[in-house]
Amino acid sequence: MSEASPFGSGGPLQDLLRNLARLLTSQGPLNWEVARQLAAWTATEGKPEDNPDPLARMKLEELVRVADMHVADATGLPTSRRGWLQVRCVTRAEWAARALELWRPVLEALASSLSPPGPAEAADASLGTGPPGDEADPMGQLLGNLPQVLAPLALGAQAGAMIGHLAARAMGQYDLPMLPPETDELMAVPQVIDSFAREWSLPVDDVRMWVCLRDVAHHAVLSRPHVKEALEAHLVGYVRAFELDERSLDERLGNLDPTDLSSFQASLGDPEALLGALQNDQQRKLLVPFQAFLAALSGYTDFVVDKVGRRLVGSYGAVSEALRRRRLEDGPGQRAIGRLLGVELDRATLERGHGFVNGVLERAGEEALARLWEKPGGLPTPAEVDAPGLWLARTELTAE
Repeated sequence: MSEASPFGSGGPLQDLLRNLARLLTSQGPLNWEVARQLAAWTATEGKPEDNPDPLARMKLEELVRVADMHVADATGLPTSRRGWLQVRCVTRAEWAARALELWRPVLEALASSLSPPGPAEAADASLGTGPPGDEADPMGQLLGNLPQVLAPLALGAQAGAMIGHLAARAMGQYDLPMLPPETDELMAVPQVIDSFAREWSLPVDDVRMWVCLRDVAHHAVLSRPHVKEALEAHLVGYVRAFELDERSLDERLGNLDPTDLSSFQASLGDPEALLGALQNDQQRKLLVPFQAFLAALSGYTDFVVDKVGRRLVGSYGAVSEALRRRRLEDGPGQRAIGRLLGVELDRATLERGHGFVNGVLERAGEEALARLWEKPGGLPTPAEVDAPGLWLARTELTAE
C-alpha cells in the first residue's frame, strides 16, 4: 500500500496549496485581490469598523449641497457632470477600495514598468501546468520560479499598503489630487473628520464644511475632460518612465518565505520598501510640467476654499491653519504616492501655486483667473507659473 501524502487527494494541505496557488496567480502585472485585502487591512489596522453615523451622513449631505452652490458661484465652473453632487459616507476600508479603482490605470502602468519580463508565463509554468504525476512535489512546482511568480503579488501588496496608509487618514475624496470618479459622488469619511475636529478642539461642522468645500472645488476642476486628461497623462507618463532594477527586486522577493507569514509583512508591509525606486533623468524632466500643473491646481483650489470658507465657516482661521499643518505632515502613504506617482504637494509647490494665483489676481483680477480651466490652452506652462504676466499675455491673445 502506498504511503498517504498530506499533499495528495484529500490531504490536509491540498486546500492550502490550492489557495496559495490562486493567490500567486495573477492576470496582469499586479495582483488586485492582494492589493484590496492589504489596503483594507492597512487602513483599519485589521480592526473592525463601525458603519458611518447616520446623523453625520445627513449633515454632510446638507453641507455638500451648500458647498456645491457657493463653489459654482465663486468659480463659474460646473461642479458636476449631471447637474448635482452627492456625498457618500464611507469607512476607511471602503475609501481604500474605491481609491484603488480610481488609481487603477496609473497603478497598472506602474506595475508594468516594474515587472520582470514574462511574469505570467513564469507563473503558468510553475503552478501545476506540468505533466500528471507531479503531485508528489507540489511545492517544487509552486516555487519553481519564485521571483517571477511573486512579482504581481509583491506589487499588489505594495499598492495596497500605499493606498491603505492614505485611507487611514483620508477625510474625503481629494486629500491628494487624484483622478475624479466617473460619477458625481464624492467620498467622505466621518470617523476621520470628526476625530480630527475633536483632536484640535474645532467645531465638527466647521471641519466638515471645509472638507466639502475643498472636494467640491477640486471636483469642479478635475472633472473637466481636458483637465482630467492632462492629469492622467502626467501620472501615466511619469510612472511608465520607471526603470526596473532587477537586482533590487530579486533581493526583496528572495526574502519571502511562503512557510513564514512574517516574511511577507517584513518585505512588503512598508509602502516604500519595494517601490521606493530613485527618480531617473527622464522622470525629472517629466516632473517639471507636472509640478507646474499641481502648483496651479493647488493655488486655485486654495483660493476658492479661502474665498468661500471665510463666509461659511465660523472658525475658518483656526480650521484652515490646522488643516494646512496636517497637509504638510507626510505619512508613509503620502511619501510613497509622492515618490512613485509624482503627486507630491510639498511646501514649495503650494507656495509656488499661491504665488501664481496672487500674481494673476493683482494684475487682472478674478475674471482673468477664470480662464485658467476653460480650455486646454489655458493650462500654464512651468515658466508661466513662475511669471503670471506671461500667462496673462498669452491667454488674453487667445481669448480675443
